[in-house]
Amino acid sequence: MNKTKTEWSAFLGAVFTIALPIAFQNFLSTTASMVDTIMIGSQGELSVAAVGICSQISSLFFSCYFGFAGGALLFFSQYWGERNEKGINKTFGLSFLCMLAVSLAFAIVAVAKPAFLLGIYTDKENIIRIGTPYIRIVGFVYPLQVIAALISFLMRSTERVRPPLISSIAGLITNFILNWILIYGRFGMPRMGAAGAAVGTLASGIVNFAILLVFLLRDNRTVALRIRDMFSFGDGFLKIYLSKCFPILCNELFYGIGQMLINIVIGHQAESAIAAMAAFRVIEGFVFAFFGGLADASSVVVGKEVGAGHHRLGYQYMKGFAMLCPAITFCICLTGFALNEPLLRLFGLGSEAMFYGKYMILIYLAAGTIRTCNYIMNTCYRAGGEAVFGTVLEIVCLFTVSVPATWIAGMVLHLPFLAVFSFLYTDELIRLVFELWYTRSGKWIKPVTEAGKAALPAFRQEMKERGK
Repeated sequence: MNKTKTEWSAFLGAVFTIALPIAFQNFLSTTASMVDTIMIGSQGELSVAAVGICSQISSLFFSCYFGFAGGALLFFSQYWGERNEKGINKTFGLSFLCMLAVSLAFAIVAVAKPAFLLGIYTDKENIIRIGTPYIRIVGFVYPLQVIAALISFLMRSTERVRPPLISSIAGLITNFILNWILIYGRFGMPRMGAAGAAVGTLASGIVNFAILLVFLLRDNRTVALRIRDMFSFGDGFLKIYLSKCFPILCNELFYGIGQMLINIVIGHQAESAIAAMAAFRVIEGFVFAFFGGLADASSVVVGKEVGAGHHRLGYQYMKGFAMLCPAITFCICLTGFALNEPLLRLFGLGSEAMFYGKYMILIYLAAGTIRTCNYIMNTCYRAGGEAVFGTVLEIVCLFTVSVPATWIAGMVLHLPFLAVFSFLYTDELIRLVFELWYTRSGKWIKPVTEAGKAALPAFRQEMKERGK
């Protein structure tokens, strides 16, 4: 009995010392990327819609590189539990190469063919015209963003939460100040509108990267990064790394494609609906930023215990996060719905878009809570070493339920916008049923460390006996 109390007090300690700081840092980091949509509101619905469409391109970019970032988080956290510094080095080096290649590909297309990218998402010429300079400028920061994300994941996994928090605050302040000057033409600067917001995002990314790099180079006591270890992929490490990253990469890539198809449907709705969706994505992004940070923290906590061979403790932490995070999400969404009018007015929306936004938030009150639970469980599966089950379940449900339902509703039946929107999250409830069962089974614990593997048979036997 005392053991249970000790474990849950340790869980709460991990929540306050690791999870909440990471969640707050993630919130600030994501906020910096959404400040553009908020501050461009004074320029009208078309500008909001254009920046919103550009944000969806950035989301696709995120999906394409996050497979490697998610895999890195798995290895970082488990190797940290085992205190395997060489394994952390190899993970950092290989993830760096993979993520940089993805970012350069996106940067080249965004800079050279911005109108082509925007044309995939919408057929509105006015939106494409406003969004073209924005996405072209933002394309230059893509490589820095992925490197900063990797450094941030390394620091989170090794329980250094202050540097990412400081860099995120500095990036947010930089973005806000430059947006205020360049969007509106303050202090004699030209009134740049959406392009000014893009310059703010570029500068914010540079500041965030520079601060993280300084912290990384100055701190060699926690984990020392060495070039010879970073790019040494012998002993079968490359095969192990890719076997874990490939399912996560497929998950993120196909999820990104699914969301792109959904965004294409939204991009062919009325301009007021597109603007409302852009505003909603920002509000949803705030919610996602916080629980996404909690999910990253759960990866660190669960992965560390699994890597150290403390499987029972990792299992209990997983269940704790799966209950805590949806409860927090529900409270945030409920607050957002209660304050929907002042929130939506920040974006300069018209009456029709305001109407759409209010009921989109109400729908998300239920859908977002379920989505959080699914996301946390899938993230913990990855931290425990299981990258296939959650991937297959999410992609199958997305492409057999959510995407076709939304496409038919919007592109074939041409239903009212709110009816189309209601189909976006139809796959989440189905996933919840299967993920709750899989979480309880404990089969997702598949360590990559020697200490974790040695402790696995005893844990499997314990779970088998509990299931009788």
